[in-house]
Amino acid sequence: MPKKALETLSEPMFYVLMALKGQNLCGADIVTWVNNRTQGRVALGPGTLYTILPKLTESGMLHEVSTEGRRRTYEITEQGRALYEAECARLRRQVADMEAEEREHTPFRKEA
Repeated sequence: MPKKALETLSEPMFYVLMALKGQNLCGADIVTWVNNRTQGRVALGPGTLYTILPKLTESGMLHEVSTEGRRRTYEITEQGRALYEAECARLRRQVADMEAEEREHTPFRKEA
């Protein structure tokens, strides 16, 4: 069955929504925020960021709140917050499943 658009978020998309959850930011500020939050582990290049922002805007997750020259500032919408929270819940379930498996897992032993 094909996956619905934005049913799950890519890691860069997740961090863009996280960055905007608490403040309105322009693209350059989003890149800086994500870099600082992830200690450089998630690098948002211009190609990635400027593919994500229109996609999230067109789907109603973000909207532009101001434009100054080429600098556009974005705000997360209620729909975007709901998607972010749903993704957080999905990730928490995955971690809980992994932790349960680690607690319950008995290593396979081949009998001689």
